[in-house]
Amino acid sequence: MPGDLSCPLQNGLVLLCAVNAARKTIRIATPYFLPDEQLVTALRLAALRGVVVDIVLPANNNHPFVAWAAQAHVRPILESGCRIWFNPPPFDHSKLMTIDGTWSLVGSANWDARSLRLNFEITVEFRDAGLAAQLERVIDARCGHPLTLSALDARPLPIKLRDAAIRLAMPYI
Repeated sequence: MPGDLSCPLQNGLVLLCAVNAARKTIRIATPYFLPDEQLVTALRLAALRGVVVDIVLPANNNHPFVAWAAQAHVRPILESGCRIWFNPPPFDHSKLMTIDGTWSLVGSANWDARSLRLNFEITVEFRDAGLAAQLERVIDARCGHPLTLSALDARPLPIKLRDAAIRLAMPYI
């Protein structure tokens, strides 16, 4: 774990502890990004304390409902200074995370409640600067165009309403 923190080996707690321990950078690549309020708050606080937070999502998701819900979910993250990037096609199902260029997480867990609480998932932590550097290059190469607050605001009202309605169903997605 980054810094001197240790966590129980539950995927959600590992993510939360890693984000809270970050001092310089957090890099995330995931196809499904619907974090709970604890993780949203942790990411926001990380950005507010000066950590560079980059999150890479697919430009074209294989589950449109998840993408719609994510669009309705990310405003607070963007407002705090986190950056969200869209990875151009083809669809990438990788789940990668690095912290401070020294710690990495690779596995099957998505950033959503179902994956972190209900599904059987496996993730592996690595504390190796060489591996973290390789994974950061992979994540950085996938940063296509950014998602901005102005792009979120420019969506037509019916799309915003659709996304918000789907977001209400997040626990079931």
